Amino acid sequence: MTALSLLFMAVSVALITAESNVYFREQFEDGDSWRSRWVESKHKTDYGKFVLSAGKFYGDAEKDKGLQTSQDAHFYAMSARFGDFNNKDQPLVIQFSVKHEQNIDCGGGYIKLFPSDLNQEDMHGDSTYNIMFGPDICGPGTKKVHVIFNYKGKNHLINKDIRCKDDEYSHLYTLIVNPDNTYEVKIDNKKVESGSLEEDWDFLPSKKIKDPEAKKPEDWDEREKIDDPEDQKPEEWDKPENIPDPDAKKPDDWDEEMDGEWEPPMVTNPDYKGEWKPRQIDNPAYKGKWVHPEIDNPEYTADSEIYKYDSIGVIGLDLWQVKSGTIFDNFLITNDPKLAEEVGTETWGATKDAEKKMKESQEEEDRKKHDEEEKSRKEEAKEEEEEEKEEEDEEEEEEEEEEDEEEETDSKLKDEL
Repeated sequence: MTALSLLFMAVSVALITAESNVYFREQFEDGDSWRSRWVESKHKTDYGKFVLSAGKFYGDAEKDKGLQTSQDAHFYAMSARFGDFNNKDQPLVIQFSVKHEQNIDCGGGYIKLFPSDLNQEDMHGDSTYNIMFGPDICGPGTKKVHVIFNYKGKNHLINKDIRCKDDEYSHLYTLIVNPDNTYEVKIDNKKVESGSLEEDWDFLPSKKIKDPEAKKPEDWDEREKIDDPEDQKPEEWDKPENIPDPDAKKPDDWDEEMDGEWEPPMVTNPDYKGEWKPRQIDNPAYKGKWVHPEIDNPEYTADSEIYKYDSIGVIGLDLWQVKSGTIFDNFLITNDPKLAEEVGTETWGATKDAEKKMKESQEEEDRKKHDEEEKSRKEEAKEEEEEEKEEEDEEEEEEEEEEDEEEETDSKLKDEL
């Protein structure tokens, strides 16, 4: 059995035998008591306020309550502390739900995981964090899931594009970081991306680099095709692109003293063949594309613990939103991916269908109300139109009566005279 096989077996055994731990869980089930667990940063004086709310539509009025952004065009900075731990030799699972019920146009929906030495009252955008994870939306061009790791003091963005959900419903986001330096991103308990930490982030220098000593030989011919040296341009080939119009005639009223010498207009030459080029043939000296040879990068050193953080102790919401209304709920930090999936099903999964049904019911009611208002508006407009017509008809009748009276009066006067 190879050393690599033994390593995989050891990791597998560790995953199976590892004790299931929940380091942090928050579902806001005890009313306003959440305020004793979450700390608002005082780094700035104008941070937006979070409120506890299930929003305008929900599956369960109590279970779906979460932290909701309440002020447009504000930064938000709030965090919660839990027992410090490290994820050495065990998975790290981060999970939470996000609902952009305001149909967000630009704003963050992500969380940050901090080391335990974070000063919560001074948390801000430049505070050092371990992991940033979750959806970010800004216009039609940015609809992504951020997965950013801090490695040796530098933040590294994933090299892949993971699209987030951009509708108005609640969605569950899960990040799993494994001790074999692999990861998985799930949305709504379904895998949307996975791979290797080393391959999908630029944590380490490249394993291979181009050999600085190697150079392409001067006689290396990369031309697959060449001009046929035996192909000659025909003598009659060269013709002007444009020629004087042979059918044009000088106007009878052309005065050369006044108008200058007459010249016929130019037209496209039907005999023009364009630029001549010799036909192409296979290059007998072709050697293919030269590939720069590579060598081992002397600056590369493997790291089997890219995944590991020595201190994890604070979860924070540090973000900006143009249009407020996002609700964060069902926070979970554990070392058990299976448990996270079960919790996701029991929380987000248990209310998502009812939430959608309530939203659709509201939309149907709004549609009916709109239709009724539109119908009422049309009926009122029709009544006003009929009233105006009646008034016009009455005015016409009155005018006709007045005209008849005037004619009758005129007739009597004529008779008297």
